[in-house]
Amino acid sequence: MKKIFIKDIKEKDKVEDIFIVSKKEQGMSKSGKPYLNLKLMDSTGEIEARVWEDADNLSKLFEKDNLIFVKAYAVLYQGGVQLNVSHIEKKELGDSDIALFLPSSQNDISKMFEELKEIINSEIKGINLKKLLHLFTSDPEIVKLLKLAPAAKSMHHTYIGGLIEHTLSLVKLAMDAAKHYPNINRDILLAGAILHDIGKIYELSFQRTFDYTDEGRLLGHITIGVEMVDKKIREISNFPKETAMLLKHIILSHHGYLEFGSPKRPKTLEAIMLYYLDDMDSKIQSMSAHIEKERDTDSKWTSFHKLYERYIYKGIP
Repeated sequence: MKKIFIKDIKEKDKVEDIFIVSKKEQGMSKSGKPYLNLKLMDSTGEIEARVWEDADNLSKLFEKDNLIFVKAYAVLYQGGVQLNVSHIEKKELGDSDIALFLPSSQNDISKMFEELKEIINSEIKGINLKKLLHLFTSDPEIVKLLKLAPAAKSMHHTYIGGLIEHTLSLVKLAMDAAKHYPNINRDILLAGAILHDIGKIYELSFQRTFDYTDEGRLLGHITIGVEMVDKKIREISNFPKETAMLLKHIILSHHGYLEFGSPKRPKTLEAIMLYYLDDMDSKIQSMSAHIEKERDTDSKWTSFHKLYERYIYKGIP
């Protein structure tokens, strides 16, 4: 189906292929002529595109998140490659084609999920928390979405399977850290690591491009996650009230600070540990991804990272 991927497009290439529209904006040139400012996406990345001719009519053929076939010519613009688009046709995207157009984890998603289940079976000792986690990992809708969801829209693990990859990574970090601090409630810490971002399966949409759902924008994944946990807890007879409270606190506080979206700041050892481990895992992954994206450039430094407000040293090859 795909002839060329975005990572392989070079200056002066003639491009005739299918992409997802991840951005669509209308603009006006200095001469007063309308044009379209687009960003096109496939599983290997995104590329800027412009429609200079017949922009009004072509704009009526598609919307953001649509799959389109384009005819274009690749030009160099401000140090990067951009497509000048001359032809557009709207196409339909089948479920089996999503891997061609959205970035996906390099790890086997099903294997990661099975590894997470094995950790629950072997490492969680408390019967009530084990029951709770089994309710999540045996719920068909939750499992389906968990295997697809990214961990974020743009910050870290922004690809299909990113959420399960980040969750498994965090659980492993928590297991190692708990060995160093014997006074940690290990079950609460691991359960919190597994469920801290579970609300993202409903906060984010990932059928076409990565974006927020209405529920995500209005409630956020922390609120959604606590509601999901509370609903599952009510399915378990005599679930300990304090255990429920401690687990919910980890979810409510895992962003660390009120200004970062946490309704509560961490007030237990397990919550403070999870906050720092979560923050570390997300930052290491996003900085590593930024380095890898520019691995082939001559400089030992990356371009300026807007989120972290710094250049990142790539090191010696």
